[in-house]
Amino acid sequence: MSADKRIYIENERFMVGGRPIWINGANTPWHKWNDFGGDYDDGWWNEHFALCAENGMNATRVWVNCNNDQGAVIIDEEGMVNGTSAKHWDDLDLYFAAAARHGIYVMATLTSFDHFKDVGRPDAHRWRKMLQSDAAVDSFVAHYVVPFTNRYKNNPYLWSIDLMNEPDWVHEEAACGQMAWGDISRYFARAAAAIHECSEVPVTVGMSFPKYHSDGFGAAGLHKGDMVGDAFLQSIYPDPKAYIDFYSPHYYDWVGEHYGAPYLVKPHGAPAERGWGLKPGKPALLGECPANGSAGYTLTQDYVNAFENGWLGVMPWTSNRVDACGGFEELKPAINHMRDTHRELVWPYTTPA
Repeated sequence: MSADKRIYIENERFMVGGRPIWINGANTPWHKWNDFGGDYDDGWWNEHFALCAENGMNATRVWVNCNNDQGAVIIDEEGMVNGTSAKHWDDLDLYFAAAARHGIYVMATLTSFDHFKDVGRPDAHRWRKMLQSDAAVDSFVAHYVVPFTNRYKNNPYLWSIDLMNEPDWVHEEAACGQMAWGDISRYFARAAAAIHECSEVPVTVGMSFPKYHSDGFGAAGLHKGDMVGDAFLQSIYPDPKAYIDFYSPHYYDWVGEHYGAPYLVKPHGAPAERGWGLKPGKPALLGECPANGSAGYTLTQDYVNAFENGWLGVMPWTSNRVDACGGFEELKPAINHMRDTHRELVWPYTTPA
């Protein structure tokens, strides 16, 4: 694959081959829970990617490992990681080949709060111990994060790496351990530095809501600090490569009740106005939102409003209806609309028939 298809960041924009790209995306988090290293169906992924691409979708977010109950990552009682199952890599090889075949950019989410959730899961303690030790975090980075990055970094359709899905719950929920941000962000800092050291793949974290994504912008008491900000990450791990490249916060209507909606007219929902307290200097997209649309709006209206408010992409949950938040039927009109009205931003590197 040609390097000119790779997404990179320049002047707070996502770019491909010198031209801006808008992420006309979705989440396709799994077909079968823990697909990779579990029950992976390459035929299904190829068929689904073909359908998505045909309708204008240019990117997806996938959970590379949902909670590790398939044993993809080999982790011991003390949280030390010693390797990865061969089937995990074999399945991912097929997956990234399918993404390249159909022109779907992938945001690869490496972990989720589900790894740390102990409801019916005796191995959750291993993942909690991993976060609590420099040596254990380094073992995960050395034996999984870096091998993953090196294995797929030359495929331009590995667009970005999302280090964790909604770490906010790892901090807040008793079932996930209520772990300190210093422990959670230790992993973000060390993993981001390692990814930046060995590749040009951008890094992000899919935060659940703005509470832990801002140093205090907005209503008093609602913002508790930017736990993925450069200053916090580098205070934990003093390496200039310890940073995320762009913001990918999640939005559901319950978030809007407290922080406002990203679909409202300016300045309330625009990242350029920092309505959610996001720091200037980095691109921002919506990494999750319901495919059913937000309160009072269709998903197409949400895409249009997000676009007009300066968000650089929208990735609804989901393209394949994994729950009640919607699926392809709801997604299709929105991605069709953006393809038809902003073709040069959705596919800046080609002009599909």
